[in-house]
Amino acid sequence: MSGGDPAGGVAPERRPLNILYAADMGGDAASSYRAIALERLGHRVVRLDSGSYALRNPLLGKVAFRMAAGPHAQRLNRDLLALARAEQPDIFWADKLLLLHPRTLRAMEEIGIATVSYMIDNPFGPRRDPGWRLYMKCLPLFDLHVQQRDASFVQYRERGARNVMKVLIGFEPTIHFPAPVPMMDSSRTREVSFIGSPYDDRAQILMRLGDAGLPVTISGNERAWRRALSPGAFTRMFRDGELYGPQYQEAIWRSRINLSFVTKSNQDEVAQKSFEIAGCGAFLMAERSDGHLLTFKEDEEAVFFSDTADLIEKIGRFLPNEAARNRIAAAGRARAVRDGYDNDSQVRLILDRVESILAARRRL
Repeated sequence: MSGGDPAGGVAPERRPLNILYAADMGGDAASSYRAIALERLGHRVVRLDSGSYALRNPLLGKVAFRMAAGPHAQRLNRDLLALARAEQPDIFWADKLLLLHPRTLRAMEEIGIATVSYMIDNPFGPRRDPGWRLYMKCLPLFDLHVQQRDASFVQYRERGARNVMKVLIGFEPTIHFPAPVPMMDSSRTREVSFIGSPYDDRAQILMRLGDAGLPVTISGNERAWRRALSPGAFTRMFRDGELYGPQYQEAIWRSRINLSFVTKSNQDEVAQKSFEIAGCGAFLMAERSDGHLLTFKEDEEAVFFSDTADLIEKIGRFLPNEAARNRIAAAGRARAVRDGYDNDSQVRLILDRVESILAARRRL
């Protein structure tokens, strides 16, 4: 899935590229999966972990994040530019890099490096997240902006972005794949399952499911969910904490129904989690949205709900119907593979666009 301003055709074959890749690589960061995808496609990736520059003091870290300033930011930019001069990469890929300074990008342009910003979040959204000061200054300087929502195109262009494209935030095939032995309900220990964060009204919806007597299990950041849920609901529904890698995969496999919500406060159209669930060959019940309806066929590859009452009705219908869930899960997995909802396919689209932009520039 792509959009924006096409700059030319797609080359049938691509030479191996040297890519300087800067992102927070901590935990189970999806950014590290994209770097791995670039390597699987045959490219050389030099990594800089921006997370290693974070301040140790939590209070100072919050202030520095909001200001997007401080000695740590200066050090990151200095190290990044030193790497760029030493490695002479073809592409600099900034994956949600909020401490990048405009002068660093200008220096890379002088060296002749193509620059890509990959931004999972929405700098213009109603959630009003902090930390965008330097990013907004850098926005006109990137050769390409990669993001995941139609709603942001106008704002990017108004801020001076030269090229903007839309991709899906895909599943990682080395993590999100079906269980080696087909999973049956006798081995599924989670019935109605949600793994993630309590954005928007998710806590209220999940508590209503619990009030309706449905067997809900929630995993994620314990502190965030303890604040979002009532004490009784937290005790009944929360378990396991944050799940990463194989633990996340195992929890999806062992869930009869995997719930997925769209983050409306970020103007998202689909949920990354939906592609991860489908990649795992598991049953997906997702919030109805235009993006979900475009990527999965309703009631054949996934089941969608419009509101809490609809969700309760759908759970009541599908929870006891193992055969239907297994059939829909298999079809959702097949669709995700066939239509390229994986990291490799989405990263390939980005490199196609970069090369077409550079080819157009050479023709000028």
